[in-house]
Amino acid sequence: MQQQRTRIKICGLTRAEDVAAVVAAGADAIGFVFYPKSPRYVTPQQAAALIAAVPPFVSCIGLFVNAGPAEVAAVCAVAPLTAIQLHGDETVAQSAAIAAACGRQFLRVFRVKPDTRSADLLEYEQLCRAASPLFSSLLLDTYVDAYGGAGKVFDWSLIPKELAPRVVLSGGLSVNSATDAVVRVRPYAVDISSGVEAAKGIKDARQIADFVGAVRAADAIIERETRHERIA
Repeated sequence: MQQQRTRIKICGLTRAEDVAAVVAAGADAIGFVFYPKSPRYVTPQQAAALIAAVPPFVSCIGLFVNAGPAEVAAVCAVAPLTAIQLHGDETVAQSAAIAAACGRQFLRVFRVKPDTRSADLLEYEQLCRAASPLFSSLLLDTYVDAYGGAGKVFDWSLIPKELAPRVVLSGGLSVNSATDAVVRVRPYAVDISSGVEAAKGIKDARQIADFVGAVRAADAIIERETRHERIA
């Protein structure tokens, strides 16, 4: 089987020049934060203006924390989001209801704790898939007291090998760790925010390009390993 290219999402964008840098670097998705307490928060109107400059085939994902169905639907009516990312304490049923209200696929964030077991991840994914046809993927982040953006790494060995090709890996990724993370976990996609910033909410174009390059280097390593396995 040919190795799939690891998809890349850069989250927490607030400026037009950062959107341009992400697109130029070849990332697959851009994330906009609709959580007012975040330093990366944008209004629906600001997001709509930024999305207007995004070319075809680059996904625009809206991140929400404990927002109700009506609130998320109202945002989607203004900002043309491709999908939504639910990052709060929403139950599986609430997540399904939110997705149905706005008619968007959703990524459900699972914040991995020190006592999380591999079986917990598989069970949670099954619950999400059973709850809604709009469920897209789990996004695995590190559990902290706040919601997202903590820049901390969890134990990647907890991710079952059969689940890894379907998940989005987040939590403490950086230019320096991206290659190793992708080679070890082999996720469907990676998601980074604070790891490519000059300041909170202000992205660094060089770091974005370097991060994309680090993920592509991992893809090349995996392709070589896969080719050698086929030959052997």
